[in-house]
Amino acid sequence: MTVPFLLTVQQGAAARSLLHYAGSLPLAGADAQLLATVIAIRAARDEQGNITGQDMRSLRLTDPESALAALTALGWHFAGDLRGGDDEAPVTVTVSGLSSVLPISKTARSRVSGWTTRTLTAKPIRKTSPQARLAALFLAAYSSSDCYGTLPQDLPEHCLGALPELTSAGFLADLADDRYLLDVSVRHLSGLHPRSHDNMAIARLNWQAWKERASPALRRHAENVEHCTLCSIPLDQVASAFMRPATQMKVLPRVRTAYGAWKDTQPDRGPHAAEFAAAWRAEHGHGPSIRQLCSGLGWSAGPRELQVFIVRRLIANEWLTDTAPVPWTLRPGKAAQPRHPATALASAAR
Repeated sequence: MTVPFLLTVQQGAAARSLLHYAGSLPLAGADAQLLATVIAIRAARDEQGNITGQDMRSLRLTDPESALAALTALGWHFAGDLRGGDDEAPVTVTVSGLSSVLPISKTARSRVSGWTTRTLTAKPIRKTSPQARLAALFLAAYSSSDCYGTLPQDLPEHCLGALPELTSAGFLADLADDRYLLDVSVRHLSGLHPRSHDNMAIARLNWQAWKERASPALRRHAENVEHCTLCSIPLDQVASAFMRPATQMKVLPRVRTAYGAWKDTQPDRGPHAAEFAAAWRAEHGHGPSIRQLCSGLGWSAGPRELQVFIVRRLIANEWLTDTAPVPWTLRPGKAAQPRHPATALASAAR
């Protein structure tokens, strides 16, 4: 019986973004990276995710205490005791700023989280080392069910030594140099559908053609976003944002009502937005997206329409400016420049 794929093409891309993020964290070993991967996908949307002591045990970490200490040292906040408390009681983990570096839809977050669990508990690798199970996530995410995969460039170095373990355990059907093939029993875990690699090649060709038609300045900006190691946005998302036609979003009455209630709680929204945009541009080399701005300022609780309207009002009041419809061009506006206090106060009140 053929087991259906767990991930769509887009969800496979989200899984690879998750692994790239976890693998790029300054963590020394597989224990901490494996734990970070599980927590990050649970916290990707709201920057908070739950994990239990039972979840920790199921990860079969070699040194769970050190893994917890390593994530705590990164600033991840655990609101409870995962080692000495109730094994079934969820402990909330807060990962500040995660939603801006790991943007993901609600559906993709749920599917990738389930895929992560299913992969780590797959029968062939259930009792293998943390290095082998972390490697299994990478190899599954970067392979299709109908052809050999190539070892991903961001595969953590300490996972390389565990690859023979995956072969002997039956997770890999073949491993030769930098090429590998998943065993038939786990190919439903593949992050690339058959021929999806061809679709990606077409998408890259379309993206390259668009960049060749763009002006030198627009191309430089697009490639700044494409290659930004801090954002690590999947290529298909970057290309789609730049290539899709501009559309006007109609502002519904409920959005205006929600904005009126929201702005009463944010008296300094203009200066805060301008300061955030300036700092982001200095660090990333490009402006934040609407989602990244609102998430970074803690304004992401409302619907997408409200976030768009918030930024439109900030632009109208000249706290921000952009080069519409080009994405990732938000920057401080004229109102952010030093001027007479009375003028600034009047602008902030609008």
